[in-house]
Amino acid sequence: MDIFVCIKQVPGTTEVEVDEKTGVLKRDGIDSKMNPYDLYAVETAIKIKEEKKGEVTVLSMGPPQAAEIIGEAYMMGADRGALFTDMKFAGADVLATAYTLSQGIKKLGNPDLIICGKMTTDGDTAQVGPEIAEFLDIPHVANVKKILEIKEDSIVLEMDMPHTIEIVDVKLPCLITVEKGIYQPRLPSFKRKIATKDREIPFYSLKDLDDHDEMKYGLDGSPTQVKRIFPPEANTDQEIWKGSGEELSERLVDKLGELKFL
Repeated sequence: MDIFVCIKQVPGTTEVEVDEKTGVLKRDGIDSKMNPYDLYAVETAIKIKEEKKGEVTVLSMGPPQAAEIIGEAYMMGADRGALFTDMKFAGADVLATAYTLSQGIKKLGNPDLIICGKMTTDGDTAQVGPEIAEFLDIPHVANVKKILEIKEDSIVLEMDMPHTIEIVDVKLPCLITVEKGIYQPRLPSFKRKIATKDREIPFYSLKDLDDHDEMKYGLDGSPTQVKRIFPPEANTDQEIWKGSGEELSERLVDKLGELKFL
């Protein structure tokens, strides 16, 4: 089975500056890591490969330093990878990101299964995976918490809906987004680190894709724009009250009224 996994490098800290003009996170010079949800996607792909044989390909869109997480995926057991990096991809919203990744998938081949993490910790939209599937015109299932069976031409999945657990049998090729806990991600192996340290991570740019229309990528291809983004204000004010239970309860009621909670 040929499995593709879409992964993303995200900030490893909450102390991230924002470009006030574009609303885009300033990622240069900050600690980064693989998106936590994507670790579960990589582990899911490797588990399937171990059961059904085949190959796992990881792909990402981002700046050149995002190649680090592809190397991490190699250390987990992925077979090959690719990074789609170009300044013309910068500032993409979920739609432009999904379109770029869909073009990247077409560039790399025709997988039987595409796996994405449920969402990214720097966006929290959970939209990119399903949008990739729409661009590729393949079925997709979100919020997958368990893989029940892999058949010759379909896969049986358990999906976590808001109020129910549903079981679906979806035709291959398809795309799924997985929940945390579907499998426990394995730690990168030092043995595999040594074995894969020279493994190629090819870089691709806009000119390598089939569609060269710059208006479909990056900020130009993003129909949604961030109007304003800012870090939350920290409020560390505190008061210490002393008194009897009756006095403190009355004071608490007065305080809640003052704050307009009552």
